[in-house]
Amino acid sequence: MTNVLKTNELGKQYGHKWALRHCTLSIPKSKVVGLVGPNGAGKTTLLQLAVGLLSPTTGTIDVLGGRPAENPSQLGRIGFVAQDTPTYARLSIVKHLQMGAWLNPNWDSKFADQRIDDLGLDRRQRAGSLSGGQRAQLALTLALAKRPELLLLDEPVASLDPLASREFLQTLMEVVEERDVTVVLSSHLVADLERVCDYLIVLAASKVQLSGDVENLLESHWRISGPRRDARDLPSNQHVIEESHTDKQSTFLIRTTQPIHDPAWKIAAVTVDDLVLAYMKNARDVEHQPLSTLREVS
Repeated sequence: MTNVLKTNELGKQYGHKWALRHCTLSIPKSKVVGLVGPNGAGKTTLLQLAVGLLSPTTGTIDVLGGRPAENPSQLGRIGFVAQDTPTYARLSIVKHLQMGAWLNPNWDSKFADQRIDDLGLDRRQRAGSLSGGQRAQLALTLALAKRPELLLLDEPVASLDPLASREFLQTLMEVVEERDVTVVLSSHLVADLERVCDYLIVLAASKVQLSGDVENLLESHWRISGPRRDARDLPSNQHVIEESHTDKQSTFLIRTTQPIHDPAWKIAAVTVDDLVLAYMKNARDVEHQPLSTLREVS
C-alpha cells in the first residue's frame, strides 16, 4: 500500500516543551483520515510539519515521496486549510480566485468558479464580510482548486455552527468521491470524524496512541464485563486499554485479535467515540503517573 505521509520518531520542541514527540506513523493513499486528540496534543504541529511551515527537532517526515516544501512542484500537490480557515479580509472573492490561479500551475478555474456559484456567493464581496461558514467554504475551494493529491485540514469546522459544519463536510465528501485525493482531517470533535473518516489516528500526550483502518480497529476492540477480576488475570492476548470496577463487577475495554472464550464475560462492541476516549484517558493516566511508579512498571 502506498503511503502519502510517513514519519519516524518525529518530534518538535519549543524550549523545554515538546509539542510532538516520538511520532511514527504511515498514512495510506486514498483514505479520509481522522486525526483526533485533545487540545495541545500536537495535531496542528504535525500538520504544519507536513506542509513545511515548521522544521522537525528530531526524526524525519516524508510527504508524497519527498521532504515537505522542498520545491514548488511538491507544494502544488498539497492543499492546506489552517485552523482559522485563513482568507484575506480586504480581498474580494474574485481576487482570491485570481491569486489562486497566479500561484498554482495546476489551478482548476472551472472547478473554482462552479464551486463559488454553487455556494451562491457574490464574487465582489470581500472575505472579511463573509460568515464563518462562507469563509471556510472559500478556503476549502482555494485548497481544492489546486487539485491536490493530499489535503490537510486543521480543525476546519471547530468554529462553525452545526449547519455550516454539515455543509462543509458534505462538500468535502463529494470532492473525495470525485477525485483520488487523500484527506487528513484534524479535529477533537469525534462526531465529525465518524461521519466521514475511514482511517483513524489518535494523538495524545504528544504521541501517537492508536492508528489504523476504522473498520479493523472496531473489529479488534471489545468491552467485556463480568464478575470482579484483576486485569493481570486476563489472557496475555487481551490487552487492557481501560478498566473500571465495582465491589462485584469489572469492566474492561480490551484489544485482541483472538476469540473471547470465557463464558463469564458479557461482550459488547465499541464505537469510535469509545476508542478515542479510552486511548486519550490511557495516555493522560500514563503521563501523570509518578516517576517512581513508572520505574516499577518498567
